[in-house]
Amino acid sequence: MNLYPLKFKPILKPIIWGGDEICKFKGITPIRDGIGESWEISSVKDNISIVANGWLKDKNLSEIIDTYKARLVGKKNFETFGNTFPLLVKFIDARDNLSIQVHPDDELAKKRHGSFGKTEMWYIINAAPAAFLYSGFKKQMTPESYIRSIENNTFTDYLARHDVKAGDVFFLPAGRVHAIGAGTFIAEIQQTSDVTYRIYDYNRKDASGNGRELHTEPAKDAIDYTLYDNYKNSYTGKENQAVELESCRYFTTNLLEVTKDITRDHAGMDSFIVYICMGGACSIRDDKGYSLPVKQGETILVPAGAKNVAIHPEDRALLLETYV
Repeated sequence: MNLYPLKFKPILKPIIWGGDEICKFKGITPIRDGIGESWEISSVKDNISIVANGWLKDKNLSEIIDTYKARLVGKKNFETFGNTFPLLVKFIDARDNLSIQVHPDDELAKKRHGSFGKTEMWYIINAAPAAFLYSGFKKQMTPESYIRSIENNTFTDYLARHDVKAGDVFFLPAGRVHAIGAGTFIAEIQQTSDVTYRIYDYNRKDASGNGRELHTEPAKDAIDYTLYDNYKNSYTGKENQAVELESCRYFTTNLLEVTKDITRDHAGMDSFIVYICMGGACSIRDDKGYSLPVKQGETILVPAGAKNVAIHPEDRALLLETYV
């Protein structure tokens, strides 16, 4: 039987800093408070996405890749990643400030954890008036000054702080220090990895008076200490055209603001395509005629074999389109 665009059951993550925005955004009732993340597409161990539609319903993503291989993910992706889907797609709702952290690159992650590294990007869906995030450094830091800043509680003095609003985009290559601030609701696209080094947690204590575990020494070798002029992606939105937000070796992500019927030509592309609906609603139809309704908060996976994808908005649809 033919493959078709797939929806998955969201993996909702209760986390102490989570709020209620994810359920509201996705239209999940009853609304649950304290949901920090929704893993939309995942093949992380113990968190493998389950299909929610069609004749493959209730199959998990790794099983489907094992069966369909390159037909689902593309030849090069299957050769590189095997049964592991190469991307992890999430929604994150930060009611409180998240810890400041860094992720190792492929080389360090493989050496230490037998894992891929973690390069990621953030698309700001919504933000409270005073919301901010940290990305990169605003003044030069070295491994030695890093250790001193942790010891004397001045680490945040070195960080570049960014006020955020809906539509902002930040690319976070492995090694870039970062943190999401309170009141920020984002879509995250990242390599499939769950390796995180927590650097600083604002000296917060739990109910027993204990601080969270920090990874000061492992992080020291993972940090990119380069000082960059800019950490925020720039783009100009255009209706009914794909606008590139980020392209790196791990993924390309485009923004589509669709107000009329459009067709995306994917002939010759050796990759799956993921569509994440940021607003509105539409139907997405592959070249085999399989059509799937998609609304705000939903994510779908179009198999690699699709030569083109037709998008029909109900009125307007805002989509992130990502592939490897």
